[in-house]
Amino acid sequence: MDTKPNGPEQTGAIPEQGGPAFTLLFDRSAPVPVLIAAPHAGRVYPETLRARMRDPAYSALRLEDRHVDLIAEGVARETGAALLVAHAPRAMIDLNRAPDDMDWSMVIDGAPRGARHSLANRRARSGLGLVPRRLPGLGEIWRGRIDRAELTARIEGVHGPYHAALARTLEELRDRWGAALLVDLHSMPPIPPRHAGQAPIDFVVGDRFGASCERSLVAATFAFMVAQGRQAAHNRPYAGGYVLDRHAAPAQGIHAIQLEICRTSYLDGRLAEPSARATSVIRLLSALVRTLASEVAAIGGARRLPLAAE
Repeated sequence: MDTKPNGPEQTGAIPEQGGPAFTLLFDRSAPVPVLIAAPHAGRVYPETLRARMRDPAYSALRLEDRHVDLIAEGVARETGAALLVAHAPRAMIDLNRAPDDMDWSMVIDGAPRGARHSLANRRARSGLGLVPRRLPGLGEIWRGRIDRAELTARIEGVHGPYHAALARTLEELRDRWGAALLVDLHSMPPIPPRHAGQAPIDFVVGDRFGASCERSLVAATFAFMVAQGRQAAHNRPYAGGYVLDRHAAPAQGIHAIQLEICRTSYLDGRLAEPSARATSVIRLLSALVRTLASEVAAIGGARRLPLAAE
């Protein structure tokens, strides 16, 4: 195996702008079997895309996981974890949706032959499919429809390369350590407490209701949060999406969790720019990643034992 470190890899291409769709930072001698990904962090908007949006500022603020890439970068820097950060914005294409999870009425040419009908795609029907269509408080995001060639360019330039890089990195980590963990990092608006006097939720941990990782990893996450005095919820209202469905394979040593951070934890009062609290969130999540890395390494070691005995 090639164990030499490699520098940042910028691949894929943002249609109409030409810049890299994402950056992957992966040192093959990394000290932890963890990949941190931020699929909704992209803030590179081609002018042609903005011109088609009815209210670009409003849509960007609500669609992006605002500045969560700064949290991801800080945690990766502190822990040595691999890092994958999207630059293409969610408004252009949602990397946490399947390529056919599309509201085809948005496409001038309609659906390609054999594609699932829009009615089969729950998220697309709600307005948040592969290309988001509607937002509360705004309604329609776009001034008009797109053609199928443009959608294909987004899938081939952004979606496909991103997921290929994600899969390749997880497999390399698994091959080296025996197991690997994806922390798919997102941010969420504040969740109102269910009951009076109840503390607000700081984090939501999603594991597709137990399907995307070993139980011990989720148990370790919640034990850590309790020890730190932070409030965390499990799978509700965010259990994880397409990224976990596509890449998690616990039986093959690839584990994944989706971690949602309340935006009040690290953004200013407008939930628009980083605040001084971001540093403490980076420290907290760096400690969590180190804790989970030890668990993953132990899982990987246990997976290798039968092979060593043969």
